[in-house]
Amino acid sequence: MNDPASIANSQADAVPAGCPFKAHGARPDTRVPGPVYRKPFWKPRLSEVRREIASLDARRDCQRIVHLLTNYEFPFDMQRANEIALFHTFGSRSVSTLLDRTGEFSKRGQKRYDDTRLLIAQYMECGWDVEAGRLSLEQMNHIHSFFRIPNEDFLFVLWTFIDFPIQWMDDFGWRAFTAHEREAWFHYWCEIGRRMGLKDIPEDRAAFDAYVRDYEAREFVPSEASHRVAQATVDILAGWVPRPLRPLVPPISLGLVPPRLLPAIQFEAPPAWVTGLTRAALKLRKHVKRYVSLERYPTPIEGSLNRTYPGNTYGIEHLGPEYAHRDAK
Repeated sequence: MNDPASIANSQADAVPAGCPFKAHGARPDTRVPGPVYRKPFWKPRLSEVRREIASLDARRDCQRIVHLLTNYEFPFDMQRANEIALFHTFGSRSVSTLLDRTGEFSKRGQKRYDDTRLLIAQYMECGWDVEAGRLSLEQMNHIHSFFRIPNEDFLFVLWTFIDFPIQWMDDFGWRAFTAHEREAWFHYWCEIGRRMGLKDIPEDRAAFDAYVRDYEAREFVPSEASHRVAQATVDILAGWVPRPLRPLVPPISLGLVPPRLLPAIQFEAPPAWVTGLTRAALKLRKHVKRYVSLERYPTPIEGSLNRTYPGNTYGIEHLGPEYAHRDAK
């Protein structure tokens, strides 16, 4: 079995088939090539960001487009969408059986959450040509190399990162992705998949959706492992709020996931009124965000809050389980 990390290393200096994004002499650290936008505090956002996105090529410049969407247009929404995407993967009995067997969720749930978020956020922010993004992708591949993971499971997880952010912006973002942004988003994640060693990635969104429908028909069945991993994740989320509010976390969280997930993870559907209020609150925020935004601009992963690494004192090569830690290069 090929080590996916070696695949990423071998491609590091090659021009990727889908999205070349060269640094043009910039120091290969966390700085992404291109202008940095600053807005006055009274403006919700700058139109210059959308104009740059529209001027870029959806294939060639997909890394830059994803950077702009993640750091400027939808920082909060992107994180929430990725959380729902990861939670949806627990519906697969194959994925959950592996996650449950590692014990990472039950023993070190918060650390597992933070490590995963930081790795994904780094290469969403930086792509694969900037060093922080490249190292994060290598570390993710290194962690996966300890397990025999079926290609179909990889494809299913990859699909969630394509589909859920698009759907979240349709429902709750201050605006939806444009067709141009959807195309760039798809090409970006397909190239991430190739750099993880995935095979037979569907060529377009419709084919990918059809593939996942067939996959879920086979794998979305009630599973104790799926329930345990999902419950551990809900417990992590509950730990983020004051104790009196913790009983609200499960119904609010479960009201945001696709209903088809609930039987697989063995959870009852939350009361309809809770789901209705949750979605109504997010839609109200959606309309307010069109005119008011107090988020940092840009909103980089550096300086973000996490519970495992106060002050973001971590090394990318040390994210993940202890057995997967590497020496810094």
